[in-house]
Amino acid sequence: MSPLERPLTCDDDVAGWVRSLRLGPDGGSGLVDVHVHFLPERVLRKVWAFFDDAAANYGYEWPIHYKRPEDERLALLRSFAVERFAPLVYPHKPDMAAWLTGWALDWAASIPEAVPSATLFPEGSVTDYLSDALSRGARVVKAHVQVGGYDPRDPLLDPAWGLLAEAGIPVITHCGDGPRQGNYTGMGIIGEVLERHPRLPLVLAHAGLPEYDEALALAKRFPTVRLDTTMVGTPFTEGFAPLPRDWPERLADLSGEGRVVLGTDFPNIPYAYWRQLEAIRSWAAADDRLGEDFLRSVLHDAPAAMLGTPAG
Repeated sequence: MSPLERPLTCDDDVAGWVRSLRLGPDGGSGLVDVHVHFLPERVLRKVWAFFDDAAANYGYEWPIHYKRPEDERLALLRSFAVERFAPLVYPHKPDMAAWLTGWALDWAASIPEAVPSATLFPEGSVTDYLSDALSRGARVVKAHVQVGGYDPRDPLLDPAWGLLAEAGIPVITHCGDGPRQGNYTGMGIIGEVLERHPRLPLVLAHAGLPEYDEALALAKRFPTVRLDTTMVGTPFTEGFAPLPRDWPERLADLSGEGRVVLGTDFPNIPYAYWRQLEAIRSWAAADDRLGEDFLRSVLHDAPAAMLGTPAG
């Protein structure tokens, strides 16, 4: 049975299923996950406390599936055949982004699979710490418009967007209205940023959920826009942000361009890791234009190219 026809049913299935796909140019590569979170311990505890109270914050429970010590979380990713991942950090207030960026770069330097990453916030020092981060090898930036509560059109961010566009550094941006609407979320707002910086390599985290139609429209309009798969199509997310019925058909228009990339939100997900891969497999199986080529692109080739990681 081909991996396309072989549904995943538990985390123990993941590594063997990934190997059967023969990812990468030598057929022996693993997953490249562009949307993973590792944070300083005291910050992570606050994030987990927020999700522990998700019923009040979101209106439904969000039991984190992988609430484990850091070494166990790293071991889990390796057991899932994740060969590279972007450990994303994000601030919720001023004067925090530079410190988080420094922490993330130092942390990634000690973890072979981790891609150096940075974050930002609208403040006068943003281009200074981003320039420093790029000089230290940062290859991806996280912008969390919802948690940060900032306007991505803020003039203070214009030089930062320009810097990242010029450097070709992808920005994974949580800018959709899910799981709850923010003051400056929405595809219309981030679309204005793209109009001012059309070469910005923007990655719409969670495929812009719940605004999937608008996210796809932005991807068609701006060739530097990508969608990440984070939480999209899983049974949990389908409960509050269901995909359009023709989702696989619509992805087929983008799949050949490598603009759909694997993201999972590990470890802060309320279900097991395999469920994201199973959702992607189901899309690939639903349209003949997708198939195993789509799986290899989304799970390895496109995110590896985006992050500038080694080919195999």
